[in-house]
Amino acid sequence: MTDSLVLAGDFASPDRQDWEAEVLKVLNRRRPPGTEIPIDKAMGRLRTTTVDGLVIEPLYTASDADMADPLTRGALAATGESWDVRALHEDPDVAATNAAVLDDLTKGATSVWLAVGAAGVPVGRVADALAGVRADLAPVAVSSVDDPEAAAEALLGWFAAAEAGVVGGNLGVDPLGFAAAHGTPADLTGLAGWVSRVEGLAGVKPFVVDVRVYDEAGAGDVDQLAIAVASGIAYVRALVEAGISAEQAFGLLEFRVTASADQFTTIARLRALRTLWARVGEVLSVPEAARVAVQHAVTSRRMITRDDPWVNLLRGTIATFAAAVGGAAQVTTLPYDDAFGLPSPVSRRLARNTQLVAAEESNLGRVTDPAGGSWYVESLTDQLATKAWVKVQEIEAAGGMADALASGLVTGWIAAVVSERGKRLATRKQPITGVSMFPLAVETVPEGTKPRPAAGQLGGLQPLRDSAVFEALRDRTAQQTAKTGSQPGVFLACLGARRDFGARETFVANLLLAGGLAHPSAEDTDAAGYVAAAKAAGTPMVILCSSAKQYAAQAVEVAQALKDAGIAHVWIAGKKTEIGNDDAAQIIDGEVFDGMDVVTFLSDTLDKLGVAK
Repeated sequence: MTDSLVLAGDFASPDRQDWEAEVLKVLNRRRPPGTEIPIDKAMGRLRTTTVDGLVIEPLYTASDADMADPLTRGALAATGESWDVRALHEDPDVAATNAAVLDDLTKGATSVWLAVGAAGVPVGRVADALAGVRADLAPVAVSSVDDPEAAAEALLGWFAAAEAGVVGGNLGVDPLGFAAAHGTPADLTGLAGWVSRVEGLAGVKPFVVDVRVYDEAGAGDVDQLAIAVASGIAYVRALVEAGISAEQAFGLLEFRVTASADQFTTIARLRALRTLWARVGEVLSVPEAARVAVQHAVTSRRMITRDDPWVNLLRGTIATFAAAVGGAAQVTTLPYDDAFGLPSPVSRRLARNTQLVAAEESNLGRVTDPAGGSWYVESLTDQLATKAWVKVQEIEAAGGMADALASGLVTGWIAAVVSERGKRLATRKQPITGVSMFPLAVETVPEGTKPRPAAGQLGGLQPLRDSAVFEALRDRTAQQTAKTGSQPGVFLACLGARRDFGARETFVANLLLAGGLAHPSAEDTDAAGYVAAAKAAGTPMVILCSSAKQYAAQAVEVAQALKDAGIAHVWIAGKKTEIGNDDAAQIIDGEVFDGMDVVTFLSDTLDKLGVAK
């Protein structure tokens, strides 16, 4: 070919006005003449606001974002190699943990993360759990919910006994995170002492800013970002006051952040943390090369579901992808069965291989900041950084992170986000696949899991999972089924032919399954037929399912017949107004529709069915 190939060269180049015209065609398609909505209202309908106030536009252009600087992109820390695949081990059975650690390291993991103390390996057995591990080849990090200093000492003892030339890892010292989890005052006075303990261990960082405790309590992305930066500032300030330079302090800590299935927000949050931490370094006159925010990303435990746990494989994959694209130096993918306890060998392997496929087969680690330059990602990064910086300033104005925790400022932020998220979860505006949407009729429990060691009731921020409220509803139903031998349910009176009721029957059936409820049904019969079928089902509640046309023809007659037969509660899928007779429609007790508070509806329905709480 003598002519160069121009991709899309035969197509016109549309501009924003062309796009807006097409948007208006779609949104105004069924509106009568004279009632069309203008583009500003159309954009409002397409615009999304997240639980913590981030605004997501339906379209981004080059004017929305500038290319990020090298620090935001992680270019100064780029090595051209993949991230560190860090496997978490929490089993107090030392022999089992040691076998699992060695299995992970020989099959693709590149570092070890040990939970030590009440919720993991006994402090005195850390060396046994790490027996056979080459300290010069595999970095080791520890964390502890009850005694982080003892865990750090145990790891230092193992490093000393290993007599390796070069070791790496993290001692897990995080007094602010400990205070947040326990509800106690934060003591930062002993930080400088840990600096001397890692002298000669160039690859070992003593401090970590662990954001997981805030994420697991429900903190939003903006809050997590602000808390991470403010905590880092507190640690650097304490070290500088002890005579350690800001540059050295920057090299002594890493950030342990979360990665969720909201991939773009996760990517932008990791990038924004680098932006803000670089700004802190600039203010403290830290050399540019030392302003790097080293991030260990962990897939969020809050997003993991107990019901339909196989979907967690998808969530974990998306979160791992986001962590890698976001530029995390270390990544931990939690196993899909994490909500059941300690993982099985199969789930550990799947978690490990999720990272290996992403790194070795998909080559995600070979490109620095692959999302950089995306107008959406750049804009979202800037928005996150801007909103978080405002909150960092609020924390600083409150006296710093320790005082912000003690005063309740941080817990108040988290409570507000949890409340808003709860509304979105309840209405399924924020759906959970396999739990609130498309639930399984019959759940299966993964095999091979073990109970997780109890850490005791902590007095600070309490962990939660987004799916817990729906799982509690299913537990009520399951307990009633086990007690009576019969699954409670709601009868569906499907009026007319399937073309009339099919869509709404499917909608209501899935909604009821979110609470574990059965949904026996009858279709295309007369009022007497529906009454007979409902009585045979033995339920005091019926939901009519059909189209507006069929409701107008049959709903009142069927509802009245059901009430006369002793059915206490008759509801309708859709709106009562579809019946066309406001007076007659009063016989209907309630409406089931998209956007309703599903949690309240299911809870009230279980009450109506006599299911114990």
